[in-house]
Amino acid sequence: MYAPAESFVYTEIAVVTRTPGRVLACAAIGLLVAATVLAQRPRAGRLPGGFRVNANVSYDGRFTFVRLNYATLPGGYWYGGQPAWSHGYPLAERNLMRILHEVSAVSNRVDEVQTLALDDPGLMKYPIAYIIEVGWWEMTDAEAAALRAYLRKGGFVVVDDFKIAGGIGGGGWERFEANMRRVLPDGRFVDLDPSHPIFHSFFEIDSFDIIPQAYNAGRPVFRGLFEDNDPAARMQMIVNYNTDISQFWEWSSTGFRPIDDTNQAYKLGVNYLMYALTH
Repeated sequence: MYAPAESFVYTEIAVVTRTPGRVLACAAIGLLVAATVLAQRPRAGRLPGGFRVNANVSYDGRFTFVRLNYATLPGGYWYGGQPAWSHGYPLAERNLMRILHEVSAVSNRVDEVQTLALDDPGLMKYPIAYIIEVGWWEMTDAEAAALRAYLRKGGFVVVDDFKIAGGIGGGGWERFEANMRRVLPDGRFVDLDPSHPIFHSFFEIDSFDIIPQAYNAGRPVFRGLFEDNDPAARMQMIVNYNTDISQFWEWSSTGFRPIDDTNQAYKLGVNYLMYALTH
């Protein structure tokens, strides 16, 4: 275990009894429909191209969803200049926060979500961070050092919407692995199976066959990074590879994807948060 020089300020939580069969559709249908336009880097307000980043809120002890932003490599901009890190922001995380609020006793913000750079000192107040489309991530030395410190001090990172090389997926696993070698040169990712506790931290997920694919071909792959490379120790990072779980969160109020598939994606998201908050 690491001895942090600076501790996280963790949110107090009370976990309700696990409810594997609970249907999430009722909450999903009523979720917020109005999406806010996006921005490339994390200053609040409208930027060139018309995208907007919402102002961050002050820390108050409640669990708050934090999306990491980063400099996007050429080719990683779509939809009028939207950078890869912002896909689904802020609707996807707001919808997940509404589900978390409905099914658990976690004291969490619902509508107020954060977007921070890895080297922002404020990140150390938040135990969980989310990053998307890492095939387009142009990691800086400052970000590599900050991520190393964050993981060693107890932080947990969810990596999502990350595809094989080619097409619209960026550099694939190789680019991400090269970035992570700068963070933890000796770190090793382990392929996970459904027996790992993260898939049973709240909802019971006994098979990856139930995990839906929004538009990716093939099977989703789940990989974990563990303290001291020990799979029996605390997981520091989970990677949703060759899949896009958050797209189901983003679209859950539109009817564009089946409710059953959306429910499975929400179960994964809730499990990740519960695991991180209790480990």
